[in-house]
Amino acid sequence: MQDTVTIVGNVATDPTQGRTASGVPVTNFRLASTHRRFDDATQTWVDVSTNWYSVAAFRQLAENTKASLRSGDSVIVTGRMKIRSWENNGKQGTSVDIDADAIGHDLRWGTAAYRRNPRSASNDQSRGHTAPDRDDRDDRDEGSVAGDAAGSGVEGEVDTSWASTDRDAPDFDDEFASAISSR
Repeated sequence: MQDTVTIVGNVATDPTQGRTASGVPVTNFRLASTHRRFDDATQTWVDVSTNWYSVAAFRQLAENTKASLRSGDSVIVTGRMKIRSWENNGKQGTSVDIDADAIGHDLRWGTAAYRRNPRSASNDQSRGHTAPDRDDRDDRDEGSVAGDAAGSGVEGEVDTSWASTDRDAPDFDDEFASAISSR
């Protein structure tokens, strides 16, 4: 049985990276989700219980997870949950695994500086897009959102006043830039 779940918790182990037998990148880490309640007697928050999950991220998500997460980070993980029984050296137990679809920092507890990966043909094909010819991209400003909107044939300019000046603006997909400018 596989259910899609969203878990909020803390990275309990530094992510480790490997490859599947077919060469697909995979990054694994343990996730701790601690439940708390307010104790009226002491007027403080107390930890009640912790659920533990084994998280696996594949392909580009694996690469980004390894580069972005460290033990102790507050994260939100969405993926397919699998519950399985195990036995090892006479010990038995149950493991709750999550095959991650998306992982992000929980911004309630800190800040993050998002940096979009450069587009590649393999990324576009996995999303059902075809990569534009290099000649089509030469007249665009690679680091600006407005350049992407103009290069995609979309009239108008995308408002980037929200973007921090100390990092590059994200390289939006043409569809996303089109949707923003049509608002």
